[in-house]
Parts: sequence; C-alpha cells; structure tokens
Amino acid sequence: MDIHEYQAKEILANFGVHSPPGALAYSPEQAAYRARELGGDRWVVKAQVHAGGRGKAGGVKVCDSDAEIQSTCESLFGRKLVTHQTGPEGKGIYRVYVEAAVPIEREIYLGFVLDRTSQRVMIVASAEGGMEIEEISANRPDSIVRATVEPAVGLQDFQCRQIAFKLGMDPALTAPMVRTLQGCYRAFREHDATMVEINPLVVTGDNRILALDAKMTFDDNALFRHPQISELRDKSQEDPRESRAADRGLSYVGLEGNIGCIVNGAGLAMATMDTIKLAGGEPANFLDIGGGATPERVAKAFRLVMSDDNVQAVLVNIFAGINRCDWVAEGVVQALKEVQVDVPVVVRLAGTNVEEGQKILAKSGLPIIRATTLIEAAQRAVGAWQNDLSQGSNMRAVQ
Repeated sequence: MDIHEYQAKEILANFGVHSPPGALAYSPEQAAYRARELGGDRWVVKAQVHAGGRGKAGGVKVCDSDAEIQSTCESLFGRKLVTHQTGPEGKGIYRVYVEAAVPIEREIYLGFVLDRTSQRVMIVASAEGGMEIEEISANRPDSIVRATVEPAVGLQDFQCRQIAFKLGMDPALTAPMVRTLQGCYRAFREHDATMVEINPLVVTGDNRILALDAKMTFDDNALFRHPQISELRDKSQEDPRESRAADRGLSYVGLEGNIGCIVNGAGLAMATMDTIKLAGGEPANFLDIGGGATPERVAKAFRLVMSDDNVQAVLVNIFAGINRCDWVAEGVVQALKEVQVDVPVVVRLAGTNVEEGQKILAKSGLPIIRATTLIEAAQRAVGAWQNDLSQGSNMRAVQ
C-alpha cells in the first residue's frame, strides 16, 4: 500500500526526520490560506498523487504570491497527472500540499528497500539527488552508496557515519545525518514498510538536513498490525479493479490485455499469464483466488474479472490441492448463472476431485470450453477470443 507525501512526512517526523513546514489543501482558496498560515514569501505547491516524476509532469510548482498559488491550484485540481509511472491514464489530483520553500545547497537521494537477494533491509544513497534512482543507476552508477542492515542488531551508527562520509557530507552534518538515517530505519521497521524513499534529502543554506519529498510503501499482509496505516489508504489513487479485489480478499493486478485469468496460487497465475502470451494472447489481469476457492469466492472472482471492459475471454485454471475441483466447478456454474458473462469461458481443472468437477461442468448445460492441460487451455482461450473477434468483425461488416 502506498501513501501520500504529506502522510509519509508525518510518519517520519515522529522518528526525528525533519522536513519543511507545510499544510494540506483541498481547494485553491484553502491552499492560499495555508500559505498565509505558513508565512514567508515563497512556497511550493505539490500535487498529491501516488506516482514519481511529478515535477517533470507539472505537478510541482514554486509560487511567489497568493494569486499565483490560486492560479496554480486551479490548473491542478481535478486534472489527471500523467507521469512515467502512471501510464497514459494518469492519476487524479484531489489534494495539494503547500510547503515553505527553503534555500537548497545540495541534494541527496536516500532510499530504504527490502533486498530479496540478501533478505535484508538495504540502504541506497547517492550524492546525485533529485533524479529517479533508475536514472542515477544508469548515468552515475559510481555515485551509489549501498549498505545492508543485519536484522539481529539493526542499523548501527557506524554504518550511518560511513554513508555520510561516502556521500561527502560536511563533518558538522554527520550527527544530524546519523539521526535522519536512524529515523528512517526505525519508521521502516516499526511499520512493516517495504520502501522508504526521500528524494531529495537536502542540505539547506543554514546547514539543516530536510526531507523535501518522501514516499513510503507498506506490506499489505502486515496492515492488520497497523490500523493507523490502513486508514491512510487513498482508493482514488488505486486501480478500481484492484481496490474491489482487495476489499473482497482477492489478489488482483490489472493488466492491459483481453484474456481474463482466474487462478489459484501466485506461481500458477504467473505461469498461466506466460502461457497465454506463448499462445499469442495478452492477459488482462493477474488474479489469485487463494487456497479457499469456495463457490462464492469463485463467483466474486468472475464478477471482478467481468468488470473490466477489455476482457474478451476468460481462462479459469485451477490446480486443486487444498482446493477441490468440484467446489471450483460449482463456483464457475454459479457465477455464469448469476453474472452476465457474454464472452467465451475456458476451464481447466486438475487435482483433487477433478472427475467430479468435470461432471458438474458437463451437466450444467452452459457453453463452457473444457481443457485438460495448461497449454491446451491457453490455446483454446486465445482461439475462442480470436474466433469471437472475427465473428464480431463479420457482423459489423454485414451491418
């Protein structure tokens, strides 16, 4: 789960990570009022969306007056901000963060991520701040500083000092840099985060270290331990299909293809998508219905997949170990009777009670295309979609 910049800064502030004073606004008038509350003569207005690259996309503006703040906000509110991370559909802007401008002497990139190779928290830093880490890695790989945290002892002060030295920090700033690094690590650890990123972390003209931007991502599976974090979720920034799936306990990722997938198990779902590609199709989603594939759960999955207008065929691929094929078959039949499914449906069942499941599908009288292997199922799904597409084209030609 992602959160907004201002929310991440509030969390980090509780751990001693400082940032410029700022306030949230939901309208141009409120933004101007917030600037007057903050004082000063220069402010930065930032669109609050779950995406990087806001500055390049016009979502971050420096303003010198109330009138300029209002004008900037009027051009932002209600607009879709398109960045390299959002895709062409963009993210809606419904709130902005007004922050006091600060004199910047230098910018630093700082990130805490889970490194799956070492199974440790890794700190990634660079003296080339203000750029995306991908750009830094491609253009200045020698500037990247890495350090791994041993979970048994946590982040040590000497590691923080080493990072500060490698970044070329002024010796007078070593102590505040240590506090900043330790604060980020504690926030990461205590909230089950998967990423903390500050880009840029700046040194100001009066020798302060401030987080000018902040991003935090959390492990969805650990949110039950952090209800205060769950409350920060902004569904307006999420794919509506993924939000609906999460609310129903399903693992779903929307894609750009046209063959919907209903699968149990993440590994099998990945293999199913790969096989669809191999057969010449494009998967419309990743959907893992999990171990308890009851009829009701399968019906929910069908409703979710069919809510995507791009879906032109559905492939159900179930390998039943904990599950039972007859349960899944009942769920497919129930879903096709309750949900309007006007696209070809291919079902491949294997494992526990597969014979009973096949009998249920055969006796249903529904136009279900059955398959016994994954490659056969993928080929039939792609073939059914192409046949349905060609028939639609012929109908349009006749009309």
